[in-house]
Amino acid sequence: METNPTQYRLEGDGADIRALPKVSLHDHLDGGLRPQTLIELGDEIGLEVPANDAESLGDWFTTQSDSGSLVEYLKTFDLTTAVMQTREGLSRVAREFVQDLAADGVVYGEIRWAPEQHLTRGLSLDETVEAVQEGIEQGIDDARHQGRRIRAGQLITAMRHADRGLEIAELAVRHRERGVVGFDIAGAEAGFPASRHRTAFDFLASRFFPVTIHAGEADGIESIKSALLDGRALRLGHGVRLAEDLVIERQDDENTYVSLGPVAQWVRDREIALETSPSSNLQTGAIAAWGDELVDHPFDLLYQLGFRVTVNTDNRLQSGTSLTRELWLLADAFGYDLDDLEAFQLNAAAAAFLPLDDREELAEQIEDGFDEA
Repeated sequence: METNPTQYRLEGDGADIRALPKVSLHDHLDGGLRPQTLIELGDEIGLEVPANDAESLGDWFTTQSDSGSLVEYLKTFDLTTAVMQTREGLSRVAREFVQDLAADGVVYGEIRWAPEQHLTRGLSLDETVEAVQEGIEQGIDDARHQGRRIRAGQLITAMRHADRGLEIAELAVRHRERGVVGFDIAGAEAGFPASRHRTAFDFLASRFFPVTIHAGEADGIESIKSALLDGRALRLGHGVRLAEDLVIERQDDENTYVSLGPVAQWVRDREIALETSPSSNLQTGAIAAWGDELVDHPFDLLYQLGFRVTVNTDNRLQSGTSLTRELWLLADAFGYDLDDLEAFQLNAAAAAFLPLDDREELAEQIEDGFDEA
């Protein structure tokens, strides 16, 4: 788990990254539990957990998640979702989730989760969404009492290997005035393209409802194409394998010359945001084609080429991380300064599923915060 939070300062100017205003677009509810909460909720339902103290349990999650495989990585969620099957469990997890975001300097967060995975103890789909919204609002109120300002919305996710896409899309639209800001599909990517849920995406498009899709994590360009064409995705969840559509023509001491394939060109020219999650991308093997260390991540290449890159945590529990830590790791790997970190936050603000006026206000909040750093 993340330790010594005071260490996350930029080289050079020493800016405290945790204090900077940040935007989180890709953060899974069932991947952000506090280990102690999981232990306590597990005790209530008689669930056996791999460790009985929070530190050891957090270490177990990060170890299990360092598999190099998305499929193996996803197995850790069997444990977290098991304690999120009641209104009380869902509300508590959501409330603490928002509290932790606010403590990390996040001023706007989109929280994604799959209601269809939380029905084993009798809740309806609508009741699960209501429970999570209740927790989110409590967390926002808690933050306000602590002098922190945060706004958060739900991203309702359908599991791409299941056949409930349209039902979950209808659920999301039903709650669009009650906390839900967008739709997503997640789960095992290879073999389950967005086209399997084309009916759901047609429905969402007819309702002018925004979509982000996990693509370019465990599968390549064809998966990204399906997300764009079948899903009308406005953002790509991870999207790092878009780099497979780049060709490095030549390099010299000062420059790298790159040509873009048609998919990469489309994504860049239309400023479709990439929701990268550096630590998670290492754990799941999403960047295996380029290496196994953070410095091998194509993030910097995509950034230098003008793609709308954003920085995210994906699953804070599984990666033992925070948004502050992810930014610090990137700054350390690629020598980024305060202006770069601000650019990533402004990219995320511009891609947020908010009305234009709210996005502009969010951008101003970020600029003001960075000016004060």
